[in-house]
Amino acid sequence: MALSPGTRSLLGELASWTAAAAILVAGIVHYDTLRSTLVAAVGVDQAPVSDKAAIEARPATPPSASGSEELKAHADGHYYARAEINGRSLDVMVDTGASMVALTYEDAERAGLRLRPSDFTARVSTANGYAAVAPVTLDRVSIGRITVRNVHAAVTERGRMDKTLLGMSFLSRLERVDISAGRLLLVE
Repeated sequence: MALSPGTRSLLGELASWTAAAAILVAGIVHYDTLRSTLVAAVGVDQAPVSDKAAIEARPATPPSASGSEELKAHADGHYYARAEINGRSLDVMVDTGASMVALTYEDAERAGLRLRPSDFTARVSTANGYAAVAPVTLDRVSIGRITVRNVHAAVTERGRMDKTLLGMSFLSRLERVDISAGRLLLVE
């Protein structure tokens, strides 16, 4: 039975989102392993990453004029932004459920990261089996007027994910992250 091009496209998109979700879950489940790998690779330890509830529980402070950004929810309920990563402009999805920034292989290349197969030293479990990721530290991640330096991240293998995720290794370094009425407020 032959599938129509539309059905194949839909199945491909569904497989991509399923793989991305599985990588995120694996990253959360295997956070300690990824963190240990990052510490070994970079030689710097970081404070434990807070979860979404801890960020939302921070006391309310008025946003500063120069260090805040507000994003509107997309029709699919997610928050998308144009981020500058290592000086390169990339489209990202803000994801409070992701333990760290997760770059697609292709976006990592656009951001100037040149990875070798031997860089993919951490393994994560996904719905499609195990996948290797390359732990990296990003020099700078910016959204509008917000900039965070030395952000821990992971790069997925080529073709394993179709959207870069801006996770907690970036968000936890902000003063405030609030989600309310279809708006996401980020305050540096």
